[in-house]
Amino acid sequence: MSETTARKFTLLPMLGHTKGKRSAVTCALKCDNACAGDVCNTSSNSYFRDIASATMSRRAALGFGAAGALAVVLGSAITSAEPALAGGPGLAPAAKEGFAKSKLTFTPIAPVDAAVDAFTVPEGFTWQPVIRWGDPIFNGTPDFDLNNQTAAAQAQQFGYNNDYTDIVEIPDTKGRRAVLFANHEYTNESIMFPATMPAADVRAVGAAAHGLSVVELERKNITKPWTYVKGAPLNRRYLNNTVYELTGPVAGSALVKTAADPSGGKIKGTLGNCSGGTTPWGTILSGEENFNGYFVSPGTSASDKRYGLTSKATARKWELDDPRFDTRNAGYENETNRFGWIVEVDPFDPTSTPKKHSALGRFKHEGANVIVADSGHVVAYMGDDEKFDYLYKFVSAEKYRPGTTAADRAHNMNLLSAGNLYVAKFTGNSPLAEITGTGAVPADGSFDGTGEWLPLVVDGASAVPGMSVEEVLVYTRLAADKVGPTKMDRCEDVQPSLHTGKVYVACTNNSDRGKPGKEGATEVNPRNENRDGHIVEITETGDQTSTNFTWNLLMVCGDPSTGDVTYFSGFPVDQVSPISCPDNLAFDSVGNLWISTDGAPSGIGKADGLFKVTLEGAERGKVEQFLAVPREAETCGPIVHDNERTVFVSVQHPGEEGSFADQHSFFPDYVAEGATPARGQVRAPRPSVVQVFRG
Repeated sequence: MSETTARKFTLLPMLGHTKGKRSAVTCALKCDNACAGDVCNTSSNSYFRDIASATMSRRAALGFGAAGALAVVLGSAITSAEPALAGGPGLAPAAKEGFAKSKLTFTPIAPVDAAVDAFTVPEGFTWQPVIRWGDPIFNGTPDFDLNNQTAAAQAQQFGYNNDYTDIVEIPDTKGRRAVLFANHEYTNESIMFPATMPAADVRAVGAAAHGLSVVELERKNITKPWTYVKGAPLNRRYLNNTVYELTGPVAGSALVKTAADPSGGKIKGTLGNCSGGTTPWGTILSGEENFNGYFVSPGTSASDKRYGLTSKATARKWELDDPRFDTRNAGYENETNRFGWIVEVDPFDPTSTPKKHSALGRFKHEGANVIVADSGHVVAYMGDDEKFDYLYKFVSAEKYRPGTTAADRAHNMNLLSAGNLYVAKFTGNSPLAEITGTGAVPADGSFDGTGEWLPLVVDGASAVPGMSVEEVLVYTRLAADKVGPTKMDRCEDVQPSLHTGKVYVACTNNSDRGKPGKEGATEVNPRNENRDGHIVEITETGDQTSTNFTWNLLMVCGDPSTGDVTYFSGFPVDQVSPISCPDNLAFDSVGNLWISTDGAPSGIGKADGLFKVTLEGAERGKVEQFLAVPREAETCGPIVHDNERTVFVSVQHPGEEGSFADQHSFFPDYVAEGATPARGQVRAPRPSVVQVFRG
């Protein structure tokens, strides 16, 4: 097959097998057709069932206690740790005033047809992009030219397919300046470049469109929308040649040394970045997820198979230009071990060296989200985004310093370099016969139970027999298999609430659950061939450093109007917006949960969107759709500044199934219906960060 033909991605194993609006093209480019291949987790460990007894009930859950809650507030570049307040377990003042009482009020929109190429918002709101693929970010950067992109230009422009996004205000600017961080998960060269573009140039520009971006924003006042500032001093692109420092126990290990880096501590580039998180000390975390699709490997070892590495040519063929992307080359056998980590960057220091933290384990990280426990230790929650893989937790060895001096911040920026790593095991409290695989609620009225965090690394020592600390952290999936955690339905974003300390896990879907030879429904994953996903709610027993927890399901997603069996914590199913495939999570200032989706309501052909969910009170479980993204797009990186009545999302892969000659979307550069595009106006989809505001 020629490189030109390969660029068109005509070989799509998932064609005809995707669910809902999920595109086979997305499967090929984003996760290397993971669902078409063998399940990576073939371990024999399985869900431990427990029958209901008089000594265990969902109402026997211990309270969260006095666990710390982080006040993440727009208006401070470095967020702070605040103690929990008396009068309610872990409740911040805004939460005690009522979870539903937010300044961001809206009338929910109706589901939007998936074929509609429009960005849809509630009545009374408007939208505009903050920054788009190709927008120049440095002085002297050429303007975006769709027909004449070069690697040199793209390296100075905003990257493609932005996913995790955050906006953090620059102190002492009275709310008028901020930094925006976005990562760039993957590229779709087939719609980015004309067919006449030489294949080598396609590879080079596509590579430069990966990585991370930091740009400064400005606005006239807090009632006005943000615009990005070209040439601002904090602007930065992180590219495939950017050097990252590997921290923690694996740094310098023989398992990560290569011919190009005999030190085993300096890694070029970051790949497959998905979700992330913002730390209390003002840095950004980003998760390396589907890195396997960028490498050619022998594909024969247990670790290769467990991480989905194969000997087939990659879609982008970077291995033709750089020997490290073919680990069969002498000296590069360990290159894949240098990806699959949590990345940390300092958006306020463009000269700083970004880090990859080996202490948090290596797997397909959706992201990492941090909370400060009552003990002062930092706790990070992480999901491994693959069918039948696991949920993890990291607890720092050192404690967080709440001060704002340079020494305090320097100390905090090392907190993720050493600590304990755990993997979750869930136990249900309903009889086996009541978990039918349909999603029907057990007799006790909820899906719930207890759980424990199984140790992988504790106090600097391996807790996994037969594996060293370095082996546990490089081959974390294999290590976890040995201790018997619960196989989950693709844990994506994992967010601790800074109001209650409860932890929310977005399990996006698992089409293989219950199929022949695969694990069937469990109480924490209660639906076979789970196309729509669910949300797990965890309450730690004690503070966030505890090794025990209780859990329940907040929702079992779907569209009740089509006959789907759904559950919304007892809220009437005929009064919710249909929701499917939860992906990224966020909270507003009063503790409501916001969910962005990747694979809209299955079977009814609706667009992905952003949804608000009430967590407390009589309306717990109520789902309301706030926006819908354009044709073939995914909603990512939600940011909710409800006190300013503003919401931000990253719109990823609009028009994914088109081609350069036959574009399926023109987001965000639309023209009026029937109008002719202005001379030179871009007419191709451009993944963008979008702001939605009153107006």
